[in-house]
Amino acid sequence: MPETTPETAPETTPEAVPETTSEVISNVVPETSPTATLETAPKTTRKFVLASRHSQLAQIQTNIVRDELAKLHPDITFETSFMATGGDKNQSQALYLLGGKALWTKELEVSMLEGSVDLLVHSFKDVPTVLPEGCEIAGVLERENPLDCLIVKQGLSYKSLEELPEGSVVGTSSVRRVAQLKRRFPKLAFKDCRGNLNTRMAKLDAPDSPFTAIILAKAGMVRLGWGARITCDLGPPTALHAVSQGALAIEIRSDDEQARQLCRSITHWPTEWSCLAERACLRVLEGGCSVPVGVYTTLTEEPAEEGTKKGKLHITGCVTSLEGDKHVEHFIEAHVHTAEEAEAIGAKLAQVLIETGARQILDDINADREKRIQEAKEKNEKVDA
Repeated sequence: MPETTPETAPETTPEAVPETTSEVISNVVPETSPTATLETAPKTTRKFVLASRHSQLAQIQTNIVRDELAKLHPDITFETSFMATGGDKNQSQALYLLGGKALWTKELEVSMLEGSVDLLVHSFKDVPTVLPEGCEIAGVLERENPLDCLIVKQGLSYKSLEELPEGSVVGTSSVRRVAQLKRRFPKLAFKDCRGNLNTRMAKLDAPDSPFTAIILAKAGMVRLGWGARITCDLGPPTALHAVSQGALAIEIRSDDEQARQLCRSITHWPTEWSCLAERACLRVLEGGCSVPVGVYTTLTEEPAEEGTKKGKLHITGCVTSLEGDKHVEHFIEAHVHTAEEAEAIGAKLAQVLIETGARQILDDINADREKRIQEAKEKNEKVDA
C-alpha cells in the first residue's frame, strides 16, 4: 500500500444514506449492436433487483456488480435497493459478543426469499459458511487485494506498526487482527472500533481520538477511493486476512435459474475456488467473523483441456488465541480441477489445524465468549432493575 499523504486525504464525514434507496439501470441493445453471449444471457423481460446494506461501501460494491451485469446483458433491466441490517443498527457492542455473520445478511435474505429482491451483493467475508435453506452463492467477482492495511491518524508520521510508540492505541473490530498482532506487537494497545469505514476513519482523525492508527481491509479503502490514506499493507507473516476478504459474492434464491445464469456469467473462477477453499476451512473449524481464523490463498491457473479448468492452489490457515500466546499455522499446496476439489483441500487444512492445537484454542475462545455474554446480560439486568 502507498504511504500516507495527509494533504490529499479524503474527508471522512459519515455518509448520510437513507435506510432504503433504489436506482435503476436499463440499457437496451440497439439493433446493430452485438448481443450478449447467448449461452449465458437468459432471454427475459424480467427486471432484476440487486440489494445490499445501505453503507456507502456496500452501495459502491453493489453498483460494481450491477454494472458488470449490465455490460454483459444490456437488454436486461437491473435495479438496486439498500437497507440497514442488524450489524448496521448495533454499533455499540463488540462483534465478538454479537454472534455470527448473519448480523449482516439476515434481513436481506428475508427480503429475497419473500421475492422483494432477486440478488444480494455481499462482502464475501461477511457471509456465513452455512446459508439458510433456499439460498445459495451463485456468483463471485474477481478479488480485490485481500490484505489488511494500517491507516495512521492524519498529521502523524509513523509508517508502520513497528514505528508506533509503546502504548499506542490501534483500533479494529476484529479479534482475528488483535490476536495475530498481539503476538508480534505486545507493547501496543488494541481497542474496539466499530462502524462503517467512513465512521471509523472519522473516529481515527477526530481531535480527541484515542487512536494512533486503525486497521481495515485494503479492498474497502480502494473501492472507496481512499488509497492515499493507506500507510502500509499488513500481510504474511505479520497477519493472515479474513476468509474470503476482498471478494464480492452474489446470493440468490436456489430455485432462480435465470439469476443463477446471470451470476455465472460474471464469476471469476480462480477467486471463487480460492474463497470456497477458505470457507470450507472455516466451516470445519466452526468459526465466525469474530473468531481469530486467518488465511492466505493463491490459485495459479494452469493449462487444461478445452472445457475444463485447472489450478495450483496454495492455502495457508492459522488460528490464534485471544491473547496471542497460542498460535497454530499450516499450509497445503495441491492441483485442483473443480470447485469441489478446492473445498476438499480447505476442509483438509482445517483438520490439520485441529489436530495440531486449533481445537483447544477455539474451545477456550467459545468459553470466554459465553462468559462475557453472561456478564453483559447480568449487567443489563442490574441497569433495568
